[in-house]
Amino acid sequence: MTPPNDPASGRTAGSGATQDKVVKDRTAKDQSPPAQAVSDPREQLAALLPNLRAFAISLSRNVVLADDIVQETILKAWSNMDKFDPATNLEAWLFTILRNTYYSFLRKTRREVQDSDGVFAGSLSEAPAHDSRLAYGDFQRAFDQLSPEHREVLILIGASGYSVEEAAQMMGVAPGTVKSRASRARKRLSELMGLAEGEDLFSGFSSVTAAVISRPTTPAT
Repeated sequence: MTPPNDPASGRTAGSGATQDKVVKDRTAKDQSPPAQAVSDPREQLAALLPNLRAFAISLSRNVVLADDIVQETILKAWSNMDKFDPATNLEAWLFTILRNTYYSFLRKTRREVQDSDGVFAGSLSEAPAHDSRLAYGDFQRAFDQLSPEHREVLILIGASGYSVEEAAQMMGVAPGTVKSRASRARKRLSELMGLAEGEDLFSGFSSVTAAVISRPTTPAT
């Protein structure tokens, strides 16, 4: 039997039960633990400085210029952090700012910046021991002769491990362009080193150096 309505209170039996449920739901929400605060991406900048510096050196071939580029990159990132999407990769975002800063510098100076310090060994890979030192020196000299675009794609795809799609987004080009550019870069590097097809001279190198040469350019799954 359905309980009668209560005219004095203005509530029906059904509405009273509904209101009680609403009160309980609100109480439960009030007692739920607060959401964790999202960390400020600025706090992660210091940890990424070594990677940024290595990337800047690989592009500019000049330590002083690389440090200037990194400093400007950090300043730009700091002042534009509100534009960064926390759901995305902070390092990739910083790499994009850095490469744009570097190419902007090239457009202003209208010249190629040469490496006067020979520091690529310390920024990308450890020098191998014993009989591999000569081959490593050949690699370093050959890499220095590549264009900035070819050095960039080998660093992003090979050394840093970004996918074709991620590299394409950072470079502002189509994935197909990244693939073809990486293929031409590896071919040119092999030519500069005088490698025969299928010849393996990198077994004594560090894993990072080997990755620059042999990492396949496959799309991200």
